[in-house]
Amino acid sequence: MLEQKLDLSIIIPLLNEEESVIELHRQVNSVLKTLGRSYEIICVDDGSTDKTAALLSGLNDPNLVIIRLRRRFGQTAAMSAGLDHAQGEVIIMMDGDLQNDPQDIPRLLDKMQEGYDIVSGWRKNRKDAFISRTLPSRIANWLIGFMTGVKLHDYGCSLKAYHRDVMKDLKLYGEMHRFIPALASWYGANVAEIPVTHHPRQFGKSKYSITRVTRVVLDLLTVKFLLSFITKPLQIFGIFGLSSFSIGTLICLYLSFLKLVLQHQIGNRPLLWLGVLLIIVGIQLIIFGLLAEMLARTYFESQSKKIYAIREVIQK
Repeated sequence: MLEQKLDLSIIIPLLNEEESVIELHRQVNSVLKTLGRSYEIICVDDGSTDKTAALLSGLNDPNLVIIRLRRRFGQTAAMSAGLDHAQGEVIIMMDGDLQNDPQDIPRLLDKMQEGYDIVSGWRKNRKDAFISRTLPSRIANWLIGFMTGVKLHDYGCSLKAYHRDVMKDLKLYGEMHRFIPALASWYGANVAEIPVTHHPRQFGKSKYSITRVTRVVLDLLTVKFLLSFITKPLQIFGIFGLSSFSIGTLICLYLSFLKLVLQHQIGNRPLLWLGVLLIIVGIQLIIFGLLAEMLARTYFESQSKKIYAIREVIQK
């Protein structure tokens, strides 16, 4: 059976949002009905332990798709599940706690009409605690922009619109959902950002904890590697490997000169151990780089993946 194509897919991950899920569905459905486009609302229950799943099942809406995960896998995994089932040409993601405003959806779509592949929301007037949420978020946004080269004010805002074409090749792991604009930029996606409304949280408590910062930083290192060195890993391992090997070799040559020419004792010098260590580490890094090169080739060739992305082909 041929897959039905829709204009819009709204993906909403949910975790213990029983107080807000009914109102959320009403608001989203109300906005989408005014657009005159075909749509689906994909609610992904990320292992909720309250009445979220039951309330979703009680909704009578032919445009509603409910995906229930067997346990809590995390926001990125929930979004990935929604992406795998989305049929819309434009995919919009948003949080399920009523802090994102569905009234911003038409504005995202209007901005996308200007030729952008991704339009990201910016919670310009954010309604969260400054010390525990807003300040760490601002630091993270600056760091992500600096590392990836994609400058956004608010990477953490879930309210974003994507063209289907830029999402079909993306695989999400860890906390990668916040890095989608940066990852998509590797494929040449055009990214824009617009201010969106951010409401205070009305029900429940945030699922965000400070421990998440560590995971985000580690994922940022992964994204930086993927963006810069996925097709040429030897260049990053090789630079450090050759540097370490060269410094270690110079140290050992210097100590050899002291021993052979000046007749100095070098066996008890810490510098000798440092030189030997740097040579060994350098050799290991170069070997790691060669292994990574083979793994990269296996990754691309075994799945027939390309190291480039084509926007369009024009024949005249």
